[in-house]
Amino acid sequence: MCGIFGIYRVSEASKYIYFGLYSLQHRGQEGAGIAVFNGQKIKYWKNLGLVSEVFKENILKELSGEIGIGHVRYSTTGLPVIQNVQPFCVNFAKKTLALAHNGNLVNAYQIRTELEEEGHIFQTTMDSEVIMHLIVKHLKEGLVSAISKAMYQIRGAYSVLLLYNDTLVAFRDPWGFRPLALGILNGGYVISSETCAFDLISAQYLRDIEPGEILVIDQKGIHSFFPFKETHFKLSHCIFEFIYFARPDSLIFKKNVYLVRKNLGYNLYKECPLEADLVMPFPDSGNYAAIGYAQASGLPLEFGVIRNHYIGRTFIEPSEKIRDFSVKVKLNPVKELIKGKEVIIIDDSLVRGTTCRNRLKSIKEAGAKKIHFLLSCPPIKHPCFFGIDFPSASELIASKHSVEEIRKFLDINTLYYLSIEGLLEAVGELKDKVCLACFNGEYPIEVDYSFRKDIIEV
Repeated sequence: MCGIFGIYRVSEASKYIYFGLYSLQHRGQEGAGIAVFNGQKIKYWKNLGLVSEVFKENILKELSGEIGIGHVRYSTTGLPVIQNVQPFCVNFAKKTLALAHNGNLVNAYQIRTELEEEGHIFQTTMDSEVIMHLIVKHLKEGLVSAISKAMYQIRGAYSVLLLYNDTLVAFRDPWGFRPLALGILNGGYVISSETCAFDLISAQYLRDIEPGEILVIDQKGIHSFFPFKETHFKLSHCIFEFIYFARPDSLIFKKNVYLVRKNLGYNLYKECPLEADLVMPFPDSGNYAAIGYAQASGLPLEFGVIRNHYIGRTFIEPSEKIRDFSVKVKLNPVKELIKGKEVIIIDDSLVRGTTCRNRLKSIKEAGAKKIHFLLSCPPIKHPCFFGIDFPSASELIASKHSVEEIRKFLDINTLYYLSIEGLLEAVGELKDKVCLACFNGEYPIEVDYSFRKDIIEV
């Protein structure tokens, strides 16, 4: 999962991109980069670290111009090293191109192998570079034609921003896996993975970039192209954008994330009505579903654990040792609130189970009389190949254990997962347009089950 942000014909573009990326920081914390066209060429800066660590005032001043793109990275193909930080920039035929990609290609390894056999030389180990090579290969035929031919070859999830000197292009896969929105600001245009970035810079949301669309913004205005004439693409918006990844103040696939998460909590209560002393979330991931459950049940909502916000997300960190340490410092129970109480704990998902087991253990040690643990999504049984770093099926606790076995492993009184039907009801009119593969194994496109994050490294 990554975050991308672009801007066209707005003064001090780099500062707006900086604030846009700051709003999207939750989508990737490994590295950040900005590329800006200064009227003559594209200048860029990128590094490992958070947005506030990578960019200082002097660097943003050097990135002068009115057109640019930015990226925050969370790696799903290619290791978290500086050469894999985006935007990815190349010089070609006296032109400079910069590319920022959110998503994951399922056939990147095969295409890369073919291109290398043709003599292409790769600088990184990320799948995003494959997109750039395919575009450059056909660039003499025209920019839109080159992008169209690349889109016909790549398969998987991609929301992409391309900076081609003074032209800004956005394009999105025909399945619509990852979000991408268009807005206006001071007479110019902005494009972002999430609309929360628009709110920070006072931009106005116009619409989403449509699945399969190529949107070109240049001196002549804004132009839209749809290269795919086929109608067999099934819309497959990532359901986990709603469950976990997107910020609750964003519109994702034209729906408000906060309200969807509250609906998940409502539906949890409809499916699993329990009596207890209080409802509490594991913050921040369970906050909004817990609000929905509490409102539906009439039980008091309390924050029984306090989060240290300076510790990052745990389940996506690379090593077990780091995950265990994070559990100890990230959440601390309010013992006086929990002691002697029967508590309903709401969270969004359960991946490996080890982190959650330690959290629940801390609640029991704080004196909880009974623990009922409710999850606002179904059991995650299958890996994701489209941009969320869910591990192989062997590491997913629900892929090899029943609900009762997991409950015993967690050592709690009740464990309940929201049903797929309850999940779909919460997203309303999108229910036939979402990808549920991590729950039911029904991938919308063919995937390579041998894929692993470092497949290009070896």
